[in-house]
Amino acid sequence: MQTGRHFLQIPGPTNTPLAVLAAIARPVIDHRGPEFQKLAKDVLQRLRLVFRTRQPVVIYPASGTGAWEAALVNTLSPGDRVLMVETGWFATLWQRMAARLGIVTEFIPTDWRQGADLAALEARLATDARHEFKAVCVVHNETSTGCVSDIAAVRKALDRAGHPALLMIDTISSLASIDYRHDDWGVDVTVAGSQKGLMLPPGLSFNAISDKALAASKANRFPRSFWDWGEMLAANKKGFFPYTPSTNLLQGLKVALDLLEEEGLEQVFARHDRAAEATRRAVRHWGFETVCRLPGACSSSLTAVMLPDGHSADAFRKAVLERSNMSLGNGLGKLADKVFRIGHLGDFSDLSVTGTLTGVEMGLAVSGIPYRPGGVQAAMDYLQGNAGPNARAAP
Repeated sequence: MQTGRHFLQIPGPTNTPLAVLAAIARPVIDHRGPEFQKLAKDVLQRLRLVFRTRQPVVIYPASGTGAWEAALVNTLSPGDRVLMVETGWFATLWQRMAARLGIVTEFIPTDWRQGADLAALEARLATDARHEFKAVCVVHNETSTGCVSDIAAVRKALDRAGHPALLMIDTISSLASIDYRHDDWGVDVTVAGSQKGLMLPPGLSFNAISDKALAASKANRFPRSFWDWGEMLAANKKGFFPYTPSTNLLQGLKVALDLLEEEGLEQVFARHDRAAEATRRAVRHWGFETVCRLPGACSSSLTAVMLPDGHSADAFRKAVLERSNMSLGNGLGKLADKVFRIGHLGDFSDLSVTGTLTGVEMGLAVSGIPYRPGGVQAAMDYLQGNAGPNARAAP
């Protein structure tokens, strides 16, 4: 048995604030009564501020995977062609889902060490004179690699090509952690989940929907029931859902939105930026590379760290768990056992960051992995020289 609190430093699910947990633990309320109606109207309206949109946001009792499927089946038809970008493991899973649904996918490859290849994307769009691609799907923050794609630039690439394809973006590990603008960037469907920047347990997923996407949903030919936007939006207008929603998670969502608004989104983004830079400085000091090799594309939600050849990242993670009672993210897909991932998103402070890095540095020592000591101090020096505002008092 290990004493002390467990350090959950994976890139999601993230740590849930006590105030949010307390809200989730409240008694279940009638999901067809006036108390719930008031709650639903409140969260549905305020969610738009997090997505930076004036358009509707729908909520499903599902993981982010469900929101992927909802985005596809509400806007496309079997046999439609979509252009996707292989930025990492989660982009790959989204592509596999689309293919299983009968959508014809074209996958632009990358080396998983950068965001979307904008030049390749624009070049391919320019050759699609018949506009056969009905959608372009990109992961904003690739959770498996710690690489961010420039979504504003993707929108510009579509515009320069004069291409009418829908733009669908996965923000599952970037929403409420990294600056994102559904309306300003001309996104048609934004996909998100509850268990990362929104600081909730898994169980809620989201689609933010443009007018163009909504129009497409009324003309497409995919059968759907549970995922249908039309039925959901009709019920939401009255403050209700077409089927039993996750009432207690919605109670927690209200408090999570309170916390985000109290801190302010710009301060939330700045806090994540500082934590990410401190972590990268520690990694560089230890003598390791991050998976993301382009400084401008490095994630503020997580850092994926490459270990030297011949060293098992999974064995290292096991040693850290046993030595420091701390969970780190594993490598996924072709990065399996080669990297470990440090999550710095959601509810955390400078002390959370330095405590995590201390656990990593101790793990390196006990695992016999060659490294340069002092990474924690390098992170501390940065944080002390770039002090951020005291975001909010602990609950």
